[in-house]
Amino acid sequence: MGNAERLRIVFMGTPDFAAEALAALAPAHEIVCVYSQPPRPAGRGYKLTPSPVHALAEKLGLPVRTPTSLKTPEAQTEFAALAADVAVVAAYGLILPQAVLDAPRLGCVNIHASLLPRWRGAAPIQRAIMAGDAATGITLMQMDAGLDTGAMLARESLPIGPADTAASLHDALAALGARMIGPLLADLAAGRAKAEPQPADGVTYAKKIDKAEARVDWTRPAAEVSAQVRGLSPFPGAWCELAGERVKILNAAAIPGAGEPGTALDDQLAVACGGGAVRLTLLQRAGAKAADAAAFLNGRAVPAGTRFG
Repeated sequence: MGNAERLRIVFMGTPDFAAEALAALAPAHEIVCVYSQPPRPAGRGYKLTPSPVHALAEKLGLPVRTPTSLKTPEAQTEFAALAADVAVVAAYGLILPQAVLDAPRLGCVNIHASLLPRWRGAAPIQRAIMAGDAATGITLMQMDAGLDTGAMLARESLPIGPADTAASLHDALAALGARMIGPLLADLAAGRAKAEPQPADGVTYAKKIDKAEARVDWTRPAAEVSAQVRGLSPFPGAWCELAGERVKILNAAAIPGAGEPGTALDDQLAVACGGGAVRLTLLQRAGAKAADAAAFLNGRAVPAGTRFG
């Protein structure tokens, strides 16, 4: 970052997506405090486990706060007392009240995983794939009181490939956000950043993923089935029934083919859809690890004519 100003930053984030940005900022700036969601029970023993951002902050020797709300006067006074130049927010998970938004000298900047105003809200990566979008990206936004409604400070797009899953796109977008935030903060501190209001047209909302969306509907066109599978991979994972067993499908490619929807067209996991077919390329049986098509078929044959429920 050359001779860019060293800023006092409050970093607010929770998952792996945010941890990558924290790792990029920590060497160049003074991270005065990290805010994250409280530890949650995880793993077989349901042991309280800190979030990825919390764990990284502790590794870096940074102070961490995990409030359940920022709406109390005490929480807002504590935040203001940090005298931050800027707050960087990425997938934090709490609403920031106006008193928090106003406290840092340069405001609060959000790293959002879509090309705003498309896909405001909780699940922009999954929704972009499930909708069949050709591209998505990162928007760095000056936060206001609305849901992802603030003025845009920087945008960069990323194509969505035909084999991209929510996992692969998440990793690419996390890396892009981490690359973009440093230069943007330098521009913000130097007064070079230009805030552009979001257009009124093209607003969509990325509502939280509901597990009820995960069952595959083979009567839909192949491109939509592939998009559903890839958008829900790895979690919660699109699923179907095969010989009475629930099987997750974690990747699938649309291919030419025709037949009764939900019927295997060959013995290599090509399944007919409402229009075209899909080739299932990554699957997971209950209690087993994910397996590519060849490994899955080693464990069980799926001859042509097999019905997928």
